[in-house]
Amino acid sequence: MDARNLFETPVTYRLIRLEYGLGLVVSAVLFFAHLDEVRWLPAVGLFAYIDLIGYLPGAIAYRRTPDKRISKAYFVLYNVMHSLVTQGLVVLAWIWLWGAEWALLAIPVHLFGDRALFGNFLKPFALSFEPEAHPAYIGLLDRFHQVEQPSAALGEVTGVPAR
Repeated sequence: MDARNLFETPVTYRLIRLEYGLGLVVSAVLFFAHLDEVRWLPAVGLFAYIDLIGYLPGAIAYRRTPDKRISKAYFVLYNVMHSLVTQGLVVLAWIWLWGAEWALLAIPVHLFGDRALFGNFLKPFALSFEPEAHPAYIGLLDRFHQVEQPSAALGEVTGVPAR
């Protein structure tokens, strides 16, 4: 992906997930290294509220509608709640109001876990709320892989089949 090609191939997608995996490991190690200092009620609340507000309403609406088309408001809720920017501001506000604490690591553990373990990133309006392969993307990948292989691409240009 680059600024002119806003899509991921399976390999670049896995590499991005690996980067978030490192963030997950660092956050989890810090969390577990200070387990005796974690206030559990705030930690559980901070971990859970992201999905209680940002995922569950959309997931319920998606499963209740027969055509799987739901309001864009659910996508906005998901994206706002699963944004590193939003949650960074939540962490800063928490620190300003109540001070820094280890329970705040529940937020990066949640976000990095979603991205690294489940492959969940922000949701575009044009796609299904729940992961589902879009036919246009499948076609794009098929064409992309044809060009990626020089012998196949040469055969398309010259009319001579690749061996």
